[in-house]
Amino acid sequence: MKRIPHTFTIVFALIVFAAVLTWIVPSGEYMRQTVDGREVVLNDSFHRVDSAPQTWQVFSALFNGFVDKADIIIFILMVGGAFWILNNSHAIDVGVMAFLRRVQRLSRYKLVDKLGVGNIIITLVMILFSLFGAVFGMSEETIAFVVVFIPLAIQMGYDSIVGVCMCYVAAHVGFAGAMLNPFTIGIAQGIAGLPLFSGVEYRLFCWVVLTVIGIAFVLWYASHVKKHPESSPVYKLDEYWRGRVEANEQSAFTIRHKLILLLLFVTIVALVVGVLAADWYIAEISALFFAMGIIAGIIDRQSADDIAKLFLAGCKDILSAALVVGLASGIIFILKDGHIIDTLLYGLTRSLAKTGEVTSLAIMYVFQTLLNIVMPSGSAKAALTMPIMTQFADLIDISRQTTVLAFQFGDGFTNMLTPTSGVLIGVLGIARIPYGTWLKWVWKFILALIVIGFMLMLPTLWLDLPGF
Repeated sequence: MKRIPHTFTIVFALIVFAAVLTWIVPSGEYMRQTVDGREVVLNDSFHRVDSAPQTWQVFSALFNGFVDKADIIIFILMVGGAFWILNNSHAIDVGVMAFLRRVQRLSRYKLVDKLGVGNIIITLVMILFSLFGAVFGMSEETIAFVVVFIPLAIQMGYDSIVGVCMCYVAAHVGFAGAMLNPFTIGIAQGIAGLPLFSGVEYRLFCWVVLTVIGIAFVLWYASHVKKHPESSPVYKLDEYWRGRVEANEQSAFTIRHKLILLLLFVTIVALVVGVLAADWYIAEISALFFAMGIIAGIIDRQSADDIAKLFLAGCKDILSAALVVGLASGIIFILKDGHIIDTLLYGLTRSLAKTGEVTSLAIMYVFQTLLNIVMPSGSAKAALTMPIMTQFADLIDISRQTTVLAFQFGDGFTNMLTPTSGVLIGVLGIARIPYGTWLKWVWKFILALIVIGFMLMLPTLWLDLPGF
């Protein structure tokens, strides 16, 4: 069996590859201007610039990446530290045991027994997180939920991958098939000159289709792992999580545990309300979980010094994930400093003018999908590509709404496998799943979603759909 390279090795190899591209691909740039607070590309403004091949910059990529992704890195450290304090009380593990003991009693009902308690839990949780991704673009927030759902998945007889799928994958499937996501649809439609959230009816259909497919795939995998645990690619790696679960299997569910879980529930509610009603982002969410950790330590009767030590231990435990986030961000710096991203976009737009509508749509979709691997920021990608894509859509008689859909799907699916995504790397770090292992497991699923996404776009070319 071939040994999978370390995540750091894979990401650094990608940085070197990006640097090699800057020696091959000609440098070029579009001119930009700020419109309504957003930076957009000026049509017909592409021009060649001096070549800027990257050499020693591959070694400064880590520093630049740390500076650029400082918010996500600090967020990961604060969440890791806060949950280390909370986990020291074993409230989540003991609470999961108590929850499952109660839920298992429902098996006496024939319908529940036939469907399977585990299947019902996975389905309901994934629908909820997919809805979060579709409505308010949940992404970074999923990092905090990994330590909640992995122990639940392990106790139900599954693995850590199922736990990650219940929150992270579900949210990002919803993110890709979103109806109201302001960070992708809102920005892209604004740049395209379309009414905000127009075409929501067909997007709702797309969300249902993608969510059902995502749930079906996870249920199939979960069933396979439950029957053959050793077949899981993370079976040996999950010793850590199984040890945590087994250590608390017989523990009593005390008032102290209940209070800490109530605190966790209140924190999650505050998170959802804050994001939806008060435009909270990473700074506010970090502060929320930091406060949760301190209060959990107090409820657990820890001294101030012990709380501080536990927080630092949590930061230390998650530090490698934070480091990878900074390193992965360095890939984008190499491409930007080499001035080749705009050149790739320019080459695409020239090719679009010579093709039919189906082929043009396919090229736009493939380009958005590949671009997302090196530029996972949806808002930045919208500002870069939508001004050009919409103009070409007009020329070849494709609806601008279809162009937005191609951007939306292209931006969404590959978020779940690109090493430049700080959220993915953060989730995998907390889950203790090596990136290479994850990539080997998830790529076929993502490829299937990409194909299905294209099939969902085709009706917009031929049918008179609302908003299209």
